Amino acid sequence: MVDLSFSTLLPILVLVVGGVLILIGDLFTKISRGVYVAATMLTLLISLGVLIYGDFSERAFFDMLLIDGLAKASMWVILGASLLFIPLGLTGMRFQEYQFAELYALFLFMIAGFSFMVASENLIVIIIGLETASLALYALISMHRRDKSLEAAIKYFTMGALAAGMLAFGAMLLYAATGSFNIGEISAAMVANGFDHLPLILVASAFMIGGIGFKLSVVPFHTWTPDVYEGSSAPMAGFMSIVPKIAGFVVAMRLFDFLARSDDSIVLWLLYIAAVATMTIGNLLALVQEGVKRMLAYSSVSHAGFVMTAIVMGTTDAYAGLFLYWTLFLFTNLGAFAMLWLSRHPSRVWDIRYDHPYTKFAGMVRLSPMGSVIMAIFMLSLAGVPPFALFFGKLYLIGEALRTDYVGLALIMVVNSAIAVYYYLKLIIYMFLRDPSDNDGTVYYQNGTIALKVVLGIAAAAVTLSFFWIEPLMQALRWALDT
Repeated sequence: MVDLSFSTLLPILVLVVGGVLILIGDLFTKISRGVYVAATMLTLLISLGVLIYGDFSERAFFDMLLIDGLAKASMWVILGASLLFIPLGLTGMRFQEYQFAELYALFLFMIAGFSFMVASENLIVIIIGLETASLALYALISMHRRDKSLEAAIKYFTMGALAAGMLAFGAMLLYAATGSFNIGEISAAMVANGFDHLPLILVASAFMIGGIGFKLSVVPFHTWTPDVYEGSSAPMAGFMSIVPKIAGFVVAMRLFDFLARSDDSIVLWLLYIAAVATMTIGNLLALVQEGVKRMLAYSSVSHAGFVMTAIVMGTTDAYAGLFLYWTLFLFTNLGAFAMLWLSRHPSRVWDIRYDHPYTKFAGMVRLSPMGSVIMAIFMLSLAGVPPFALFFGKLYLIGEALRTDYVGLALIMVVNSAIAVYYYLKLIIYMFLRDPSDNDGTVYYQNGTIALKVVLGIAAAAVTLSFFWIEPLMQALRWALDT
């Protein structure tokens, strides 16, 4: 029982028990959507409280789980994003999936799976956590109950199965080379052997980059992203752009840190090329999109590439910058996708292909002034315009690249940031400088629900006033990553 250390598992066990209790409660009585939302938020808050104030050992479950500073920081991001996402279940009756208990149970199981991913350095546990989270996520996407949603779930499932196979095969090759599935033991064995099995290790690294790259939407494993985002509900798409990726980043940090710092720099160059290609190609594809949701999908691909540069740099300050950037991105991107819920028209009156074409937002400032201002704030933040949130995240990562002598990488980051400004400002121009197009004013919610107002208010305030809390957050992240 000491080796199991259930007290260390408590933050994750709370999520699993909460999901099971919701399913049991639904068996015996009909519960309203508000109760489901409240129960899910209570479960998330308890898990977060245990994580922050709990006194537990670092390792558990026969050393297969690792609750270190990296795990805690990533679980803060995961639980924080979840607490912003769940209240959106109270907004609008159009999305019927929020009426079902299964959605909330699957959501908690998904969060538990991602928590297992970030709280372990055992490759088997990481793969099991990934599959637990992914299977729940496939079901959540398909519950949107549209043709595009089913198509998106099938595409995501197919690509996810391929990625899982690549991860499993890469893990098998690493085990063949070192005799262990534990990343720490793999690292020690490679150093002790002087990287004798380098060709095998490089092949394993290529498979692991492919498997993790799927979750991070790394080029060329990004092709599923726009279709899956488009088929999902807008808040679910925003959630998918944040939580699965932070889990993937943590696994990449644990796995590639020692490989990239080895005497042979091939793995480091693979990561370098992947980061540059992802941020650049994501930007270029976002430039030519006609739908706002697809533009935000390719935008998230580009941001993933931007943040991946922290793994290339490999310093503690770079990792702190990664978490800073992704925390700021959490508020910005989830808020931007939530703003798409202002659109409620049941038919595509502007475009046959897209639910959210740019023309739909033409003249929005006249029809929903506050909504257009909030959306503009999120777009300016994504573009990295000061003084909004992501400006500080980009500034910090570019500065760290210069400090670690990655001058060329810093220049590429600056150029890509400049390119991204165009397609974010394009939406602002449509909202503020175009006349309304075939719009009688009924397309936008003039009075959103309280839950929507609270979530958007928190996101907009966090983005606008970020300069007040960035320094305390950076200090907390440095402290967490050093423990």
